[in-house]
Amino acid sequence: MKPGCDIRKGASHQRKEPNYDVRELQKRLLGIVVDFDRVCREHQLRYYVTYGSMLGAVRHRGFIPWDDDIDLGMPRDDYDRLIAHSREWLPPHLEFVCGENDDAYPIAFGKLQDNRTTIIERRHLHYLGGIFVDIMPIDGICSNALRQRLHIAHYVFWSRVLYFIHRDPYRHGRGPSSWLPLLCRKLFTMIQVQARIRKILMRYPYRQSQFVCLYDDHSRAIMPKSVVGEPETVVFEGVCLPGVHDADAYLRAVYGSDYMQLPPENMRKIHCFDYLDLNNPYRNYNENSDC
Repeated sequence: MKPGCDIRKGASHQRKEPNYDVRELQKRLLGIVVDFDRVCREHQLRYYVTYGSMLGAVRHRGFIPWDDDIDLGMPRDDYDRLIAHSREWLPPHLEFVCGENDDAYPIAFGKLQDNRTTIIERRHLHYLGGIFVDIMPIDGICSNALRQRLHIAHYVFWSRVLYFIHRDPYRHGRGPSSWLPLLCRKLFTMIQVQARIRKILMRYPYRQSQFVCLYDDHSRAIMPKSVVGEPETVVFEGVCLPGVHDADAYLRAVYGSDYMQLPPENMRKIHCFDYLDLNNPYRNYNENSDC
């Protein structure tokens, strides 16, 4: 769960209720992480519980009750090793999908998915796969504040281009709202934009940087590398997992100093996926039978 899923500021909105069992989904996601943790231990891959999952570990010792995803981060070297060896290291029911191994993949970070299930997050962003755990690369960034802002702005620009290439251009009709997505599709391909984004993310090598960033949360997730540091064990739903070294500094940076306070009920955002099937593989999905 990204920071926006635990909102304390901004306009209130009507909370949507999911049409699926959130707790059952949480259990299945936890199973993915347990299997992944076993692989990481076997092959000496570093990873951390991050974002709302780290907040949940500290505040709830598990899932935030209304949360329906898990967020992990991996230092760039480990992330790239996972890409290179995922097919040989992961158990048969798990797949790691990302822009580096799937030309149609529409996001700047990877997902570890269970191929025995089916999920469609949003119809206008149709990418068929299984239920997933987000795995984001942790990359270096420069120490200069102005250069940090410029670098993040560069990333934000290309990530928006990636979004518009993938988004249904006619989501809001065939008027002016379709022009920008259509222009992006005309000027760029998904492969080109993913390559540009990867170049931005790897501009400052993780090992040589004093500051690091999970770029998907932009400048809010810039912090000294010592905050991430060596993993500290956290208990998440009774399972011991590696968390960031300085949890308080991390959560203050991402969520603010009052991160231990629950947000109002009408601000507790949940995904409400457009389609979810925990019992059938996504490769067997037939859109014509989905009503």
